[in-house]
Amino acid sequence: MATGDDSQQGRNKRGRGAGDCNDDDGENGPDKRCQVVAGDGPGDYYIISSDETDEDGDCTGEGLIYYYSDDEEEAEVGACAIRSPEKRYVVLSERDIRDRQNHVTAEVAEILSVPAGFAAVLLRHYEWQATRLKEEWFSGDDRRIRDAVGLPPADGVVVPVPTAVNRQRLVCAICFGSFRAGRARSAACSSHFYCDDCWRGYIHAAVGDGPTSLSLRCPDPSCSAAVVGELVDEVGADEDKVRYAQFALWSFVDESGGRLKWCPGRGCARAIEFVGCAAGDDATDAFCDCTHGFCWACGEEAHRPVTCATVRAWLLKNSSDSASANWVLANTKHCPKCRRPIEKNQGCNHMSCRAPCYHSFCWICLEPLGVGHTTCDGYRLRPSKVTAGGSVVPPEEQRQRQAKASLDRYLYHYERWAANHKSLEEVFKGMAALERSELEKMADTVHASAMDLRFVKAAYEQIASCRRVLRWAYAYGYFLDPVRDVAKRALFDHLQNDANRSLERLHGCAEGERKQLCAAANGEAADIAERYRSYKKKLENLTEVTQRYFENLVKAFQTDLAEVKPAK
Repeated sequence: MATGDDSQQGRNKRGRGAGDCNDDDGENGPDKRCQVVAGDGPGDYYIISSDETDEDGDCTGEGLIYYYSDDEEEAEVGACAIRSPEKRYVVLSERDIRDRQNHVTAEVAEILSVPAGFAAVLLRHYEWQATRLKEEWFSGDDRRIRDAVGLPPADGVVVPVPTAVNRQRLVCAICFGSFRAGRARSAACSSHFYCDDCWRGYIHAAVGDGPTSLSLRCPDPSCSAAVVGELVDEVGADEDKVRYAQFALWSFVDESGGRLKWCPGRGCARAIEFVGCAAGDDATDAFCDCTHGFCWACGEEAHRPVTCATVRAWLLKNSSDSASANWVLANTKHCPKCRRPIEKNQGCNHMSCRAPCYHSFCWICLEPLGVGHTTCDGYRLRPSKVTAGGSVVPPEEQRQRQAKASLDRYLYHYERWAANHKSLEEVFKGMAALERSELEKMADTVHASAMDLRFVKAAYEQIASCRRVLRWAYAYGYFLDPVRDVAKRALFDHLQNDANRSLERLHGCAEGERKQLCAAANGEAADIAERYRSYKKKLENLTEVTQRYFENLVKAFQTDLAEVKPAK
């Protein structure tokens, strides 16, 4: 970790920053104090330092540093690379989910001495928390629990049965057919018997309604006995058995009380289990094995470092009609008679409003066309507003300028937000190509083992993480007030630009230079080995430097740049 001396300079490091940067001699140098203009004053000085790399990617400067406090006891932010938050989740495949579900169901069935179907019903009632179920069951409150889930009362019965068959001839209470002993069956109540065909139709209708079939009860309106999996397996149609089993599997995640969530990635059947306590309303990104990342708190795609509220506001902005409304204001004029907006789509300045108005007017001056006005050949004074600089701006032009400025600002951030998303998708394609064949080809070309090439995969993973951060940083930047947050915006642009440059160097090295290395690796073995070692060192250094930039960028955004103090 880079450390300073015991002087004031050791406590407040100075480095390249946004704005005019000069050292004591007035020349650009490695030690600079950078001015960020705020409002009408001469500007505040923020202490910023940035990593530099030489052409080989080696680190030559200090870590990206800015201070949150003037307190000498405050730790430096960025003096060493800030690592990603500790992974607090586990990715579960469908097989993992089924194994966990079967294990906890079998455990509870054995401890409570009930069939597996009843154990599953009890666990769903307790959101699959076996410990909580056992505590309440053995606290003497099992009668209330039985009634809540439709289990028969104990009443001397050692082990309740999920279904029972008739022992004598009886009439089905649904179809009123007569059935001999063993040809009709009941649910857990062992009281209301129906033929297999009626049970099959009853279960088919329930399964057609979706996962609510897991809470199915006895067809008798007065009976609340549960219809469990064993009965469905006995009489259900094959298709209904499969769907019921799928609903039962999904319930392990859907009814987990938020401890598990499905990966929202397209076509992904994995689930994520959060380990420990969730971070309340704070954004906590989780990344599935399918490469899709999402926020545990709000369910949107991973958006570190911006808050969930910012993401909601940004997505609402993208989906609303506000941007279109601004475009209308910036590119149309109102008919002077009926005030409907009109777009000029041809070269002539002679405009005609649509029915029922049909008003004709000049596009330039908005005057009616007719005997008194045939061409716009002279300046006509309209109601205007005098700006602070003394110039006169017509009110309609002023309104259009403001709308156009707002639209331009939105498009600036949106285009870069979308571009980084597209770049992220390309990174995922590159990672998939590496996994399929390119790493093996590279290993054969440079005479290295696949294990030795893990640094390439690590670089791509870092690129993907940085693209995601950079993408959502533009959403953060959009909501910085252009007037009130001038100084904050300057620091934001500085940090983001430095991080972006570092990312582009890393991306170019990981992709372009890797392909050049493989294409040129047809010379002597010693030359190939030397070029490979040089490339590996450069890529590893760039990966570390880029991680440092972006972790400091994340730290800055997560605190909303609020604690950054001006240098004295």
